[in-house]
Amino acid sequence: MGADPLPWWGAGRYGGGLRHLLLDLRRRPRIEAVAALARGPRRALATTVDPLQLRTWGERPLLVPIPSWKRRANPLPPLFCRALERGGDFRRLDLLERSRPVLGQHHLGRKLRIANQAGAFRCLRPPGPGEARRRPVLIVDDILTTGATASSAARCLAAAGWRVEGMLCLARTGAREAERAVH
Repeated sequence: MGADPLPWWGAGRYGGGLRHLLLDLRRRPRIEAVAALARGPRRALATTVDPLQLRTWGERPLLVPIPSWKRRANPLPPLFCRALERGGDFRRLDLLERSRPVLGQHHLGRKLRIANQAGAFRCLRPPGPGEARRRPVLIVDDILTTGATASSAARCLAAAGWRVEGMLCLARTGAREAERAVH
């Protein structure tokens, strides 16, 4: 868990066995494997969000998966949402769509990632009366590196009136990997 670029909760560090598992799950999605990984962020969220903050949130957060722009979409954000919904604490709401294609980011540095994701999302609807006050939003993605995608999605949702409280991810890159993405 961490607070940069927004509060986030994850299953682990992106590397080694977790990296190989996530790459395999992109090719061959399996709900049980994703559900096992989802236990970590679920527990971390439950133990770090204090009761006062939960009262401020009103209700459990809505899960908003990051949509893909590719024809063969990344299956992990929606599958991660499905795994989290199983416990009954969360509800998925597809509020975002891609407004344009973006470049693959694995070879881009931080500044290029931010530019690449700027304006890349469109919010499908504003919150209904009282909905944003009662139901905060958690963005859901598979890997958090620099936070460019999550930040762009959060700005889009906030501009439409939603209250983004953070994000859930399956993995967070380490300091070295994020630093490499800076250059």
